Amino acid sequence: KINTSSYTCTQLVEYLSSVKQGAISYSVASADYMQNLIKEGRRTTASLYQRASDYFIEFVKYDIMLDGITPRTIKDFDIYLKNVRRLAPVTCGMHMAHLKAIINQAIRDKKVSYDTHPFEYYERPAGMPKERDISVDHPCRHIGVRIAVYKERDISVADVKKIRDAEIKEKSQRVARDVFMLSYYLGGINLMDLMQYNFKDAKIMEYVREKSKNTKKGDMKISFTIPEEAKPIIKRWMGRNGKLDFGYKYSYPNFRNYVTKEIIRLGERLEIESHVVYYSARKSFVQHGFELGIPLETLEYCIGQSMKSNRPIFNYVRIMRKHADEAIRKILDNLK
Repeated sequence: KINTSSYTCTQLVEYLSSVKQGAISYSVASADYMQNLIKEGRRTTASLYQRASDYFIEFVKYDIMLDGITPRTIKDFDIYLKNVRRLAPVTCGMHMAHLKAIINQAIRDKKVSYDTHPFEYYERPAGMPKERDISVDHPCRHIGVRIAVYKERDISVADVKKIRDAEIKEKSQRVARDVFMLSYYLGGINLMDLMQYNFKDAKIMEYVREKSKNTKKGDMKISFTIPEEAKPIIKRWMGRNGKLDFGYKYSYPNFRNYVTKEIIRLGERLEIESHVVYYSARKSFVQHGFELGIPLETLEYCIGQSMKSNRPIFNYVRIMRKHADEAIRKILDNLK
């Protein structure tokens, strides 16, 4: 349904004449996107995207055809979030990123095409923090969204050794240790990507981060040789289908909370001063690599992070598997 009161008669005629045959509305594309997230067990992520979609539908009033979304629409929506909803720049940026992901997926699915992408002229707020995993015991967990946590969570090389070498009998703690170390050994891989990967007969690990699949122009594939340190852990927990199986039969969100809680408990048990969560493995991998003099561009490749626009020269440098292998080897040798 279109909010006709927002248009003059001339504008309404122009809008309706521009809608292509077979085009679908934003709400339909958004619902499809959310349904796919839920099918993948990513209900928490779906709730984030739903929040952004609710704001957008609220802004356009009722609904809008995908073909009708223009750079001007995006600019006005950004202004709406800041001036009407009075959201912080970081929160606005998060909602805009989610809206862009939905539109990009619709483009990939050939549900819509644009001569000029709606986000062509949108500038993401500078200094947007990365989303961090939060403890299942965090007081804000009931709102069903992730929050930006500014506290640094990297831990020292000595602390990583503590976790690696801990003698543990309790299964939940062994799972926590092994999952944490696998993330560190495998270039700071996110838990979702780790649990979805098929390790059967794999010597090379190649994947595209689930989190960034629909948010970039061209998905960036991460590729590196599986290091020897990771192989015993993979063999210990690999199921018949090649995926890791820790004997936890509940949903992925429940497993994520279970792992988060057990890693926190493990860190406390080992008397590690820093607050340790699953994300600490990823952050520490990068921090330790940087301290060893590994170029940031190589580290960004290893973790699947997009290279920063303020270093344009590296847009022409192709970071290949051998660079990732050398970087990971250097970081892991530093644990010896």
